[in-house]
Amino acid sequence: MTRAQLIDGKVIALELRKKIREETAALIKQHDVKPGLAVVLVGEDPASSVYVRNKGIATKKAGMESFTHQLPADTSERDLLQLVAQLNQDASVHGILVQLPLPKQIDTDKVLQAIDPDKDVDGFHPINAGRLMTGQPGHVPCTPKGCVMLAKSVLPDLTGLEAVVVGRSNIVGKPVAQLLLNENCTVTIAHSRTKDLASVIQRADLLIAAVGLPEFIRGDWIKPGACIIDVGINRIDLEDSKTRLVGDVAFNEAVAVAGSITPVPGGVGPMTIAMLLVNTLDAAKRQIR
Repeated sequence: MTRAQLIDGKVIALELRKKIREETAALIKQHDVKPGLAVVLVGEDPASSVYVRNKGIATKKAGMESFTHQLPADTSERDLLQLVAQLNQDASVHGILVQLPLPKQIDTDKVLQAIDPDKDVDGFHPINAGRLMTGQPGHVPCTPKGCVMLAKSVLPDLTGLEAVVVGRSNIVGKPVAQLLLNENCTVTIAHSRTKDLASVIQRADLLIAAVGLPEFIRGDWIKPGACIIDVGINRIDLEDSKTRLVGDVAFNEAVAVAGSITPVPGGVGPMTIAMLLVNTLDAAKRQIR
């Protein structure tokens, strides 16, 4: 039985990060501007701490400046907003990322909207969402941007494909649907409450799975030869207190049907940090002008 082609996000991300490193060096040489990324972490959530550390390492490896601001979990909303205002005014900081989730005493929307849209390298500010919707230049959320690049690594031209996005979050589902529209796909946004979801998914030449449920999408829901980009990262418990990471798609079933598929882990994940570096470099270039 023919198995689907694996889309190796690690390899693609490494190639992209090499290109970013070269372009960063050229920017420093030509304009004496070193892209700077400020990451703000409130509290000591273990997963968030790992993400922030990895982002700092990747930023430095790309030849960029990394600024990490770790604040206590009881930080007030006012103090966080004051830090964001300072970073907005800091000329050495070209990109600002506030690590989510934030503690309950802080209004996440208020903080995200306080970030200068031109420094909003996460692409979550309503102005950047509006720019994406209306086809204007702006920062695009990192994970959706990475999803499209992974799809185009096996399908260089997405024009005319029927794309189904399962998930409607502001972070992945909605922006990736807009990006696919920009690639001339015919896009359906589905979700856990879609009627007869399996039949909707069976139409997809390109499936973006971002519903947040482990192995929710089964192999017999997949159109033969389809390209599957699995955004899900779900930890499931095994025997002996061990855990395993799985996606939103039942990989072992889907790999026998699909034409190409991203593994979990090693698919979308590595692309997210690479795209953060792309956005930081773009932000630095724009702020030179």
